[in-house]
Amino acid sequence: MQTRNKVLDDMSQLFTNAMGVAQGARQEAETAMSSMFDRWLANRDLVTREEFDAVRAMAQKAREENAELLARIEALEAQKKG
Repeated sequence: MQTRNKVLDDMSQLFTNAMGVAQGARQEAETAMSSMFDRWLANRDLVTREEFDAVRAMAQKAREENAELLARIEALEAQKKG
């Protein structure tokens, strides 16, 4: 009976070690894939969300200013005709 428990203990330890190795390999693979993906993204001509939002706000402000200027021009042209 003692031998059987030793065999089971050894197998249990072997499986525990194998799971530890598998988890370590998984973490290394995730880190490698994340690094590779980050490098791939860095090589693309992509903008960050903050940059996009800043340019979008600038474009919105420019559209509003253009609408105001157009209204002023139309008002001046109406005065000139009248």
